Amino acid sequence: MTAPSPAARWAELAPGTVLLDGFHALKHALRFGAEVPLALATDRPAALALAARLAPDVVEPLAASLVEVGPETLRGLVGRPHPTGVAALAVRDNAWPAPAAEAREAPLVLLDQPRHLGNVGAVVRLVAGVGAAGVLTTGTVDPWHPTVLRASAGLHFATRVGRAEPGELPAGPLLALDPDGDDLRGLRLPDNAVLAFGSERAGLSPEVRARADALVALPMRAGVSSYNLATSVAMTLYHWQAGHGPC
Repeated sequence: MTAPSPAARWAELAPGTVLLDGFHALKHALRFGAEVPLALATDRPAALALAARLAPDVVEPLAASLVEVGPETLRGLVGRPHPTGVAALAVRDNAWPAPAAEAREAPLVLLDQPRHLGNVGAVVRLVAGVGAAGVLTTGTVDPWHPTVLRASAGLHFATRVGRAEPGELPAGPLLALDPDGDDLRGLRLPDNAVLAFGSERAGLSPEVRARADALVALPMRAGVSSYNLATSVAMTLYHWQAGHGPC
């Protein structure tokens, strides 16, 4: 029996997997243990050489799943291929529920009804880099959307990423970022905190704000309306991380 073509295999796997767009997303997914049943490259030797140069630890698993296809085939499958000419499918990892509050040693980031997919991916990348407990979203945005995965550089697999309703949030002190809150600089954030950030335009939803144990404000110059969502998360996590030593 003839083996299915890479395109046919991709179509078969796609409904139960997520897209890794580009070499760097695939690199991180493999590095952190993702199951990658199929990876495609328009130049397999070049992709393996790139891995050998930038990430020798993933050369072996990459070689096991990487199949060469023509540029038109890849374009037909992913629309606008990454400049590295690499794309892959990975099994989605819904590593929830989060650890119980008493077991968490780092905060959990809650994005309340976010709208911008790139911002969500940037936050996932931040959380993975800092070693926070994970990213949880409310609302309609899928935190595993391909655009989010591309913005996170595949670091979804280095942390926990999921979605929940406001009434299903994990236990632990809920600290919500809000202009009316207490200045962050005078506070010590608990290691097991849930840090809630509102959407880019609307801010916190009434449901999440009502559940907050405390409101926390970022220092901001008068006349400046707001920070970018990912910037706000970065500032808050940096404040938490200060004094904790290396990751």
